[in-house]
Amino acid sequence: MIDLNIAIAGASGRMGRMLAETILATDGVQLSGALDMAGADAIGSDVTAFLGTHSGVLISADLAQGLANADILIDFTRPEGTLDHLAWCVDHGVKMIIGTTGFDAAGKAAIAAAAERIAIVFAPNMSVGVNVTMKLLELAAKSFAEGYDIEIVEAHHRLKVDAPSGTALQMGEVIAGALGRDLDEVGVFARHGVTGPRDPSSIGFATIRGGDIVGDHTVLFAGIGERIEISHKSSSRITYATGSLRAARFLADKTHGLFDMQDVLGLR
Repeated sequence: MIDLNIAIAGASGRMGRMLAETILATDGVQLSGALDMAGADAIGSDVTAFLGTHSGVLISADLAQGLANADILIDFTRPEGTLDHLAWCVDHGVKMIIGTTGFDAAGKAAIAAAAERIAIVFAPNMSVGVNVTMKLLELAAKSFAEGYDIEIVEAHHRLKVDAPSGTALQMGEVIAGALGRDLDEVGVFARHGVTGPRDPSSIGFATIRGGDIVGDHTVLFAGIGERIEISHKSSSRITYATGSLRAARFLADKTHGLFDMQDVLGLR
């Protein structure tokens, strides 16, 4: 088997470090490049120096240097950075795995357009467990279509900049789709003051930010006389890293197209 050459964006961040460590410990993949923002303290250092080892891959702010030998770029950064990387990858035929969240409609459209030329896995959460949970939510929503109020509660670390999380929004979209609703019309993202009775067709969201919470998501189906909770809790970013490598193997024989983790896991 020929190793897949994988580059990492945001290499000095928490997710970037976890990806580097996981790639080094995984057969069939090779760490080929590492990117970070110009001016970052880690620029020029070995990407695995934090492990006390030397990979020979230096962190660079230069896309041509960082992606010179890459088959695939894994990107968990910010929308503006990811879109810059996307343009370069399209021009140079590098596939992408995008775990970045917080894109607006224009950003999502740019990713969809790029997928006409390169293969992309785009998912707000790369965890295998989360994506199996999405399938369970689809089934639950169809069963609890009437007489149950739906609320989504998510918690993340204090440094997360977007809310609700991309995973919570995807959960809402999955549930709304199963119920034949439009999340843009039924989503409730804030409550304050005298709100009146709950609209039974709504899907509510609550956001918690604090400490070093990696990622907790719970969907509550509250009926009369019972309530059902479907939860996923992440205790380590390694789940996102291993899911990303599973996505990389999925892309190995793809030339173009937009995919998500449901495609990767064969859950469609």
